Amino acid sequence: MSARRGNPRAARVRSAGAVRRGARAGSTPAPAPAAPASARAAAPAPAAELTPVPAPRKRWTAPAIIELKRRGEPIAVLTAYDYPTALLADAAGVEIVLVGDSLGTVVLGHETTLPVTMEDVLHHLRAVTRARPAALVVGDMPFLSYQASVEDAVRNAGRFVQEGGADAVKLEGGERVADAVRRIVEIGIPVMGHLGLTPQSVLAFGGYKVQARAEPEQERLLREAHRLEECGCFSIVLEGIPARLGAAASRELRIPTIGIGAGPGCDGQVLVSHDLLGFTQGRTPKFVRRYADLAGVVRDAFTRYVADVKARRFPADEESY
Repeated sequence: MSARRGNPRAARVRSAGAVRRGARAGSTPAPAPAAPASARAAAPAPAAELTPVPAPRKRWTAPAIIELKRRGEPIAVLTAYDYPTALLADAAGVEIVLVGDSLGTVVLGHETTLPVTMEDVLHHLRAVTRARPAALVVGDMPFLSYQASVEDAVRNAGRFVQEGGADAVKLEGGERVADAVRRIVEIGIPVMGHLGLTPQSVLAFGGYKVQARAEPEQERLLREAHRLEECGCFSIVLEGIPARLGAAASRELRIPTIGIGAGPGCDGQVLVSHDLLGFTQGRTPKFVRRYADLAGVVRDAFTRYVADVKARRFPADEESY
């Protein structure tokens, strides 16, 4: 039987060939039949683009902080006294969070840090460690928590670790705290030293003044820095000293120096978070750099809230049940 005259299979082959020739020639093939409405409704929606979740940071330890100095990497330190600030500081990438006795002046309203107690620091230390930061959390030992005896120093350092969750403690002073530093390190608690303008000695200094300007004082600071290193400190805060002295100490020591008003030559820097954020009222030290004016933002928000309450604009219907 002739294909032209009625072979159905041959007719289908000829039709398919015509479609292929038309496509090669640029003609548009007939659209496929539309899917039923039910099939269209069942089709999955395109996947939404998700924001990548950053990988959790490794926990910082005292040996890892020392390693940063060996690699020449600057160390960023901030104070924190509460849970939300600890979360934000850690998310920003700081290596160390210091729960400083500076909470006495910037949080509790004291004129100096001298009235701060162990219970004060423990309260804020617990709030910070509840944030479970990757940063190393250092508890600042307050006035009279370590000066009276080595036994007091060891016991109170242990409380910071056992009750507050601290990873390390900080003590102010050089030779006079050397025995306490050594003993605390011996029981397994990392210690950060603090030399120069040590705020707990403000009465002896006659105020918050730059220290170690004269050559004998500079030589003494360097000796005491070496002594703290020998006793096992993993780092030393240098506060309120000439920049050249901060750089000299950083060159001589194997452990990191953390500067606050000690110049750019230190291995790391620390600022009080309230100063950095612009919360501090009145005059701030020369070494402070303000990265925000949160006092102005908060004051404006409070003012607008009061105005809305007085004018009965708050709460509105959308804020009511």
